[in-house]
Amino acid sequence: MAAGLDGIIAAQTRLSHVDGEAGRLILRGHELETLAGQWRFEQVTALLWRELVPHAADLSADLGRGRMRAWQHFSPLLPTLNGMSAIEGMRFLLALLPDEPADASLLLAAAGVAMATSIRSAQNLPALAPDAALSHAADLLRMLRGKAGDAAEVKAFETYLVAAADHGLNASTFTARVVASTGAGLVSAVVAAMGALKGPLHGGAPGPVLDMLDAVGQADKAPAWIDAAIARGERLMGFGHRIYRVRDPRADVLKTAVNALRGRNNRIALAEAVEQAGLAALARHKPGRRLDVNTEFYTALLLEALDIPRAGFTPVFAAARTAGWIAHACEQQLDGRLLRPASEYIGPMPQAVAASEWSEAG
Repeated sequence: MAAGLDGIIAAQTRLSHVDGEAGRLILRGHELETLAGQWRFEQVTALLWRELVPHAADLSADLGRGRMRAWQHFSPLLPTLNGMSAIEGMRFLLALLPDEPADASLLLAAAGVAMATSIRSAQNLPALAPDAALSHAADLLRMLRGKAGDAAEVKAFETYLVAAADHGLNASTFTARVVASTGAGLVSAVVAAMGALKGPLHGGAPGPVLDMLDAVGQADKAPAWIDAAIARGERLMGFGHRIYRVRDPRADVLKTAVNALRGRNNRIALAEAVEQAGLAALARHKPGRRLDVNTEFYTALLLEALDIPRAGFTPVFAAARTAGWIAHACEQQLDGRLLRPASEYIGPMPQAVAASEWSEAG
């Protein structure tokens, strides 16, 4: 079987460029490192939405109003989330929104509200109403934790949202573009993308990074634990990437954000020991292959330092990536063509049967 669609150009985009050989992520002409930690999530979203979504220049007020509107939609239905996982609850709530009229700001705002309320529901905690006066990052962090973050926490969370906003034509973004190409609305495209993200090969890696740190336990045990895991043929969670052949640039900006929270999370030193031991072991066991830490490694540390539960990692990612999904869906709709790739049939062909055989069998 062919290896997916690796290397096949399925779309042209002005939104983001992933250079795996050089370890670069470019969002609309800007290096990620110049955006993360410097730009607000609203600004990066406006950058992605430029010339695609009307009135996207300043989204702060639009997203604040959108969170309030989404809360009015969702709050009467929160009891129906009982028993759902956080990602399933988020998907359920977003699917309740109409495709028409298209409202990108409402959809992005609603993704954040649905994320926060579904995470709290899965923990049997009461949901919190939005505060339209706060920034998107500050309000989502408050809603999902039940308490406001200080300036350092909000900046770290915003850095994560920016780093996760868009990343080329990955599985969920491709799904959003396929759905958008059919003429379906933005809600349909985003909900379909969430379905792709739910799969563990795409959106579920940060949680297992923490499981690995739990298993290692202490920094001085990291080298022996790593060597034993590799000897058993186990994958080291948070190392290597399908695209990047050098360090994932998102890992660097997230590590910087994590270090700003160092006094709030005593596992950062353990994570650094695991990183060093993992890189050394991979260099010995897999010479010639560059396997560096990826975005999931420090995503796990950052979200844990912000008191976000592991079961909420994928919904938080989805709330950020919705900005990119919307941009790609709108860009695809401008093209006006249905995405309809071909397949190569490798099954059996019909056997030629003489007409006399048909009559005998009849």
